[in-house]
Amino acid sequence: MSILLAESMNDALPQDVETATLVGRVFVPEFAGPATVVVRGEHLVDISASFPTMTDLTEQSQPLAAVRAAEGGASWPLFEVIENSLNERTDAVHLLAPIDLAAVKAAGVTFAASLVERLIEERAGGDPAKADEIRASFEETLGVKLSEVQPGSEQAAELKRSMVERGLWSQYLEVGLGPDPEVFTKAQPLSAVGFGQQIGVAEISEWNNPEPEVALVINSAGKILGATLGNDVNLRDVEGRSALLLPKAKDNNASAALGPFIRLFDEQFDIDDVRSAEVNLKVLGEDGFVLDEVSNMQKISRDVEELAAYTLSESHQYPDGLVLYTGTLFAPTKDRGAAGQGFTHALGDVVRISNPKLGTLANRVNTSEKAQPWTFGLRSLIANLVDRGLVERVGK
Repeated sequence: MSILLAESMNDALPQDVETATLVGRVFVPEFAGPATVVVRGEHLVDISASFPTMTDLTEQSQPLAAVRAAEGGASWPLFEVIENSLNERTDAVHLLAPIDLAAVKAAGVTFAASLVERLIEERAGGDPAKADEIRASFEETLGVKLSEVQPGSEQAAELKRSMVERGLWSQYLEVGLGPDPEVFTKAQPLSAVGFGQQIGVAEISEWNNPEPEVALVINSAGKILGATLGNDVNLRDVEGRSALLLPKAKDNNASAALGPFIRLFDEQFDIDDVRSAEVNLKVLGEDGFVLDEVSNMQKISRDVEELAAYTLSESHQYPDGLVLYTGTLFAPTKDRGAAGQGFTHALGDVVRISNPKLGTLANRVNTSEKAQPWTFGLRSLIANLVDRGLVERVGK
């Protein structure tokens, strides 16, 4: 029997849902397309007449005021939609990733622990059997707590020089300790999956993991408007072979999950809540395996506002805004099979990523090849919005 995606439908929602400003997207079979929605009491209310896309909302000068003032259209019982999503009811109204036109970017190696793991998987050449031995040797050789080193500082530069002299050179040192963070394209607009949808791990991978993260929602002016939960599914063996294979390691069908909702900054939730967030990861396998870990945003090596400012700057614009995965402290090393083999996904795994103020992002693991293919792209969205009378013509 398959493991339930969530223990309770309430898990999808923040603990203080009554005071939270939550917006998202649902697929509506009657519309043959998506609707932009806001949580109002026990209902999801369609605000597509005001904001045909989520980007139309996030590009408002005052998104919080705009969503509060938006007139509602159709509405659906909140817990009915959550139940449909948990049961993968594609024939009923169900949740989608809460972004649409925004670029999907991700910051990597933003925690000391993730830097260490990137160095290890690189030296293992993508072979999980070698990782445990390398990890023990590396930690003994390093002799310094990377978490105490500020990237871009003189101390970081000296540490990098010292590591190179000891034969520990890696391209990851530059983004982990240097002045420039690693920011890459995680997925294409509209390709991310949402709460309840399957996540994908490419069939070629034998060593992979989820990456539980807080993702920032940023408008075209660079203003951080709110946050959501994200799973930056990662193929460790592919990236371990070469950092130049990062696109293959990171961007596969159903490998970017976001949701359940965007929580907009308001009187009860702001950037400091992101900075202090603890993100819990639980993986439940049909083989009885359980992984339960926590990623603490307070241990991030680069402040989230610094990451946002670096991503969207005078040298790089995003006219439709972006969502930015901020990185994870989590790198699973718990053995799932033979000793020293570490963690890797199995088909049917349930992955729950949760935070008290953001709810729970729950997904089931499939292969990227067998997960629902991405077919609803920008042309489909434009055609659908035109047919529904939400936009008169392209480019207006």
